Formats: sequence, structure tokens, C-alpha cells
Amino acid sequence: MSGHSKWAKLKHSKGAIDAKKSALFTKLGQAIIIAAREGGGDPNANFKLRLAIERAKKANLPKDNIERAIKRGTGEIKGKQIEEITYEAFGPGGTAFIVEALTDNKNRIATNIRIIFSKHGGNLAGKNSVLWMFNRMGVIRVNSDLIEKNKEEWELKIIELGVEDFKEEGQELVIYTSPDNLQKFKEIIEKEGIETDSAKIEWIAKEFIDIDEDKKQKIVAIFEELENDPDVQSYYTNIKH
Repeated sequence: MSGHSKWAKLKHSKGAIDAKKSALFTKLGQAIIIAAREGGGDPNANFKLRLAIERAKKANLPKDNIERAIKRGTGEIKGKQIEEITYEAFGPGGTAFIVEALTDNKNRIATNIRIIFSKHGGNLAGKNSVLWMFNRMGVIRVNSDLIEKNKEEWELKIIELGVEDFKEEGQELVIYTSPDNLQKFKEIIEKEGIETDSAKIEWIAKEFIDIDEDKKQKIVAIFEELENDPDVQSYYTNIKH
């Protein structure tokens, strides 16, 4: 769900692909449960839930799964208690990671995260050892092709809206806002008829670092294992892509 494994162009067996899809569906369902638990089951009145449902639909999570997750969150359906946990870690070459998890088993996820980093040349870090290197920001991604014809006009409009920053990354225009303004700017953009690819509150590194080629494979392995862990919601790093 994080999109950081841009280097990983690996071929997977059908079994591996199915496992990855299963992990993704678990992540999406857990995000819906937490959002509904925090703000109620009406997506029109709960922006966090609306975003979680949008992500789930784009990933083709079945409608029944979405509805069941909402009911889990509101307490209409009983289930194990899910907790939010944030881990800080260092990877190879002094790289920094923030890992956000939703889990019904704190011991399991703590063990898994520790193993993932330790076997690839990293380690879990103490509280606030890494967080200070990042800013918490609202991030909106838009397909650049949708605004290509009026690109300059759109860039001026974005500046006038008062966003924190924006830049092009590949085929996407990435817009940065304060977390409190994420909903406002997303709705303004969509009222202009531009569909957003995603909108989310993320950890953005204050400074990005380059890594050596010999460490790249270890980093890719960390990305892959975090992606495949169903308890890991998102992960962020200060690695320059």
C-alpha cells in the first residue's frame, strides 16, 4: 500500500501473487475497521472512512468485505480488537524507516518487523529516533495526463489554493498539504473534474539520501517483506528513488 518498492521488478509465481493479494485485502479491511471505529460507519460524515473505502474499491476488494469491515468497526459484528502501532527502524546504510501497522496481535507484528530488518542489515529503533527526520503531511496524487492540456493553469491554481508544495513524480502530480487541509484540497480538485489517484496522510522525509548499489538489494527485500505482511499498513523511508 505504500508504493516504495519502485526498484523491485520481480517475477512472482501465482501462489506468491495470491498471497500478496490476500495480504492487501487484509490491510484494506483493517483500515476500514479502524476508520469506522473512530468516526462511525457513514463515509459521507467520516472522511477517513471514505478514503479507506476508495482505496479498497480501487484494489477490487469485494463489496461484502467492505460492508463487513464497516460493521466490524461500528461494533455490529464482533471480532478481535485491532490496534494501531508505529515502528521506527534503521535499514542498511543508515536509511530510516517508519512502519505503520494495524494488528490484532502485537507480539506477532513486533517479532515480524524485528526479523525483517535484522536479517537485511537493519534494526528496530527507539521512540523518536526516526520520527524527527520526517514531517506528517497530507499527500494527494493526480495522474499528470489529466491536467496536461492546462498544466500551467493548474499549477497556478494549486499555488493559489495554498498547498505546502507540489512536484511531478513520473506520471503523477504529487500535492502536499497540511494534514488538516487534506480533505479540503481533495474536494476542491475533484470539483474541478479531476479524479485523484490517492489521498492520504503520510510521513515525508525532510531530507532524502542516496544508497550504494550493493545495499539496494537489501532495501528491496525489506520493501517486499513489508508489502507482504498483512499487518503492515504503510511504510515510509528517506531513500531517494
